[in-house]
Amino acid sequence: MKKDLKKYNFVVLTALLAGSPVASHAQSSVTLYGIIDGGVTYVSNSGGAHVVKFDDGVSWGNRWGLKGTEDLGGGLSAVFVLENGFHLGNGALAQGGAEFGRQAYVGLSNAWGTLSLGDQYDMTREIMSNYNISGWASGYAIHQGDFDRLNGDRLPSSIKFMSKEFAGFMFGGVYSFGGVAGDFHQKSAWSAGAHYANGGFTIGTAYTQLNDPFGLYAFDPYAMIGTSTFLGQPTVSLNPSTGAITDLYSSTPFPVDKQGTFGVGSSYQLGTVTLMGNFTYTTIKGLGQTSHMKVAEGGANWQVTPAFSAIGGYQYTNFEGHHWNQLSAGLHYLLSKRTDVYLSADWLKASRGVDAVIGYSFTPSTTSTQADVRIGMRHSF
Repeated sequence: MKKDLKKYNFVVLTALLAGSPVASHAQSSVTLYGIIDGGVTYVSNSGGAHVVKFDDGVSWGNRWGLKGTEDLGGGLSAVFVLENGFHLGNGALAQGGAEFGRQAYVGLSNAWGTLSLGDQYDMTREIMSNYNISGWASGYAIHQGDFDRLNGDRLPSSIKFMSKEFAGFMFGGVYSFGGVAGDFHQKSAWSAGAHYANGGFTIGTAYTQLNDPFGLYAFDPYAMIGTSTFLGQPTVSLNPSTGAITDLYSSTPFPVDKQGTFGVGSSYQLGTVTLMGNFTYTTIKGLGQTSHMKVAEGGANWQVTPAFSAIGGYQYTNFEGHHWNQLSAGLHYLLSKRTDVYLSADWLKASRGVDAVIGYSFTPSTTSTQADVRIGMRHSF
């Protein structure tokens, strides 16, 4: 009996590893995929000096993942995704060191859509990130501080529904459980959005709200947008004798009670040129204060040839009386369907008194301007 049980367990384990269900003839598959991006970046002013450095995961975040599906019959399928993020330069894990920090979920899918559970993209990522035209030009060109979450962010411990597309229309929603004993609201989050496409025209909208942002999404205002005050509080201290700046929230997050962001974006294709724009409105509350960040962005992608594209974008940002103007451009050339080489650049001008920082990617400048130029290579599999 024990020998038979061991034999059965071995058969089950072998079948699972092979992706073949036991005692079932339903179709199933597991796919390995990934993206690897690396290159060299020049920054004009990073903490008071220019910098030339190796950087990775810029054009697209480095990742490898497994995604699978199993046909359960009757139009129902089980699905899963496990996606790891990593740094190419040193092999270290990204997303705070999580093993599968980019995505990790399991769910059920049918003709109406997919219901899933895990660590998953919010609807701002699913819908609005596609309209970040500056980000398509340069991976550094997210909106200021990523306050509006267009960089592609996730909600942990969440339940999510994403519909299939019906006559060009799709919609979805996510709820993230806070998990704080005695307080259902604290550290919770939710997100909802919808999208419509008809020929060369698309339009989408999404709203995401975080209650008591924490972990990867906690606030370090000076590092994020380079301002010396935030919600009426100082964010830095200045040594009067040396002029050295100390970031007051580099190790202890700024206490934010609520972060809510609404966005709408649209695109239109005219032959080989795709025009794209978006507007986001973000509300941040903390310490009894409320502030709003408004971002307007527009640009175009010109597919010069099937292999060569030129992309440009402009962003205007307003927050707490400060202003930012940013230009971004990129040239991308496909060596094959899976390998791309690119050249990108950004230039940011902030209002007086703000230390410019592009995309929350570098140490803030010691002036109101910052620029970068990058040459890189991306491969997908």
